[in-house]
Amino acid sequence: MASLRDLLRDWHQGAQAVARGDWDCALRLFSSISEPPARVSFNVGCVHLLAGDPEAALRAFDQAVTKDACLAVGFLQRGVANFQLERFMEALSDFQRTLAQLRDNTAIDYTQLGLRFKLQAWEVLFNMAAVQSQLGLWAEAACSLGDAISKGPEGARNGLDVALGQVQKQVPLQPRQVPRGEVFRPHRRHVEHLEPVDFLGKAKVREALWPGPLTPQSPRARHWVS
Repeated sequence: MASLRDLLRDWHQGAQAVARGDWDCALRLFSSISEPPARVSFNVGCVHLLAGDPEAALRAFDQAVTKDACLAVGFLQRGVANFQLERFMEALSDFQRTLAQLRDNTAIDYTQLGLRFKLQAWEVLFNMAAVQSQLGLWAEAACSLGDAISKGPEGARNGLDVALGQVQKQVPLQPRQVPRGEVFRPHRRHVEHLEPVDFLGKAKVREALWPGPLTPQSPRARHWVS
């Protein structure tokens, strides 16, 4: 089994490879981690999507949500992979599970876990509409977009109105996903203290790896960023 130091090193270097667009290097580093945590499996899935391999991405997201059944963003991305594979019913189920994990909150902010992304309810509803449009369920798609408009920030209103117009003209939509190049990164303090040296010259990791659990944001606590 790899040491915690090795896991953090490969995870950090893999995230750096993603940042510079080197998908092969990122996959090699992430895949070198034995027994990867859910967030690393999620990263593998995101890189496979970027590399144009939704089948491999689907397998990685399967692993991520199996390891962490509360990883709502994992279900979101798995839905995107299923969508790209034209497995629309599976994609719809994934987006519905994503929405259920929001528990009527407006967003989950993943920044504290190392992913610069806020999973927003209106975007999940948009993705449900995208699947419904592909299935020819135009009335359902319009209803999902109506819900998205009611939950979305003012800055998203114009885009949602355009999408609703497309659905009314029976033009299919494409789903939204985690922004290109964004993956979970180990916390800065873990990277900075990756190899502190004690008086005997032995490298060791002092910080705990995992921060506390996430709490979805309520509408009162949410400041919209479009």
